[in-house]
Amino acid sequence: MDITTIIGLIIGFAGLIGGYMMDGGHIDALVIPSALLIVFGGTIGAVIVSFPGSQLKGTGSALNMAFRERKRNPNKVIDEIIEMATIARREGVLALEQRAMEAQDPFLHEGLQMVVDGTDPELTRQILELEMDALENQHEEYAKIFEAAGGYAPTMGIIGTVLGLIHVLGNLTDPDSLAPAIAVAFTATLYGVFSANVIYLPIATKIKVRSKEQIAEMELMLEGILALQAGENPQLIRKKLASFLHHNIRKGKGEAGAEREKER
Repeated sequence: MDITTIIGLIIGFAGLIGGYMMDGGHIDALVIPSALLIVFGGTIGAVIVSFPGSQLKGTGSALNMAFRERKRNPNKVIDEIIEMATIARREGVLALEQRAMEAQDPFLHEGLQMVVDGTDPELTRQILELEMDALENQHEEYAKIFEAAGGYAPTMGIIGTVLGLIHVLGNLTDPDSLAPAIAVAFTATLYGVFSANVIYLPIATKIKVRSKEQIAEMELMLEGILALQAGENPQLIRKKLASFLHHNIRKGKGEAGAEREKER
């Protein structure tokens, strides 16, 4: 479980409710079922209309990325690659077949298997980079779902407020209830703006951050696999891969994609 996501949501809700209650507000006044239905129901409906079912099926995986932290140990990956590079220089790449089968990461397993099979280095790079691009595109689709929700929610809040005001202005026979009714109507706007800026948009950002972390780790593996395949000195490989621990090698698909196009 990614504790930062949980803590952030708790602080966001606590800040809203706590600040409201400090001014003398009552928690019951914030719970308006009709406004909840309009804002969240309308937002979900708009998102469903916006995306095909095949993309919406990834919502669970998207939430998994935001709320579960994938265990990563780049130092361990580097040590593993250096160990295999030493074996390859001493016994040849065919000696890595068993290590390839034992690799826990699917990306590393696939890359090592291509090395063992004698795949052309350039083809190995192209295949693995295409796989990385596909995964990055998938993550972008995940983030877009929540970005769309963050865009629709405030509008649904305004719609809910307008509907509430229509109801209030259509029943002016009791002036004493006018002010409370207007306050209730504006609760929908609160729901929309709050959900967009504390739930939907932050989750989209977290998905993008997790995606960059995973892609950066795959970049490290890719460079290690290619260096291993080229028979480079293990210590030089270590120095090369160590740079991934101190710099963000892949800052975005645009930069990486441009570099790849130049290489091709």
